[in-house]
Amino acid sequence: MIIYVDMDDVLCDYTTTIASEKEKSPEVEFPQSKPGFFKDLDPINGAIESIERLRSEAHIDLYILTAPSTRNPLSYTEKRIWVEDKFDYDLTKNLIMCSNKGLLKGDILIDDHASGRGQEHFEGRLIHFGQGIFPNWSAVLSNVLDNT
Repeated sequence: MIIYVDMDDVLCDYTTTIASEKEKSPEVEFPQSKPGFFKDLDPINGAIESIERLRSEAHIDLYILTAPSTRNPLSYTEKRIWVEDKFDYDLTKNLIMCSNKGLLKGDILIDDHASGRGQEHFEGRLIHFGQGIFPNWSAVLSNVLDNT
């Protein structure tokens, strides 16, 4: 089974950091364009443990699938650094950066958006993280493990 997991607001807390940066520097239109923005994001509660749990399942091929920030070319490097810092080097080999998530083939996509980056064209199952029956990692993990 192939599972893709989004980064921003699924693995790392993008929204809180954006809001904080806008409060500190309202004149900066795109705080995500600042160097260091992506590598310093805090993990979402339960994300690290849940990813490790999914990685431990022999029948699951887990990938991190994230769209790069076109406002910050450093996002490519910083997201890669974040993955190694929070997990390990091996997971960086399963890091995919793609602006159109609908191009990838797989069984499950866990994302905080249902559209906008090709999620609506993903042919597998979309788990809309943070919404409805998937408000947090605990709900996602139990659903995925119970249905695989």
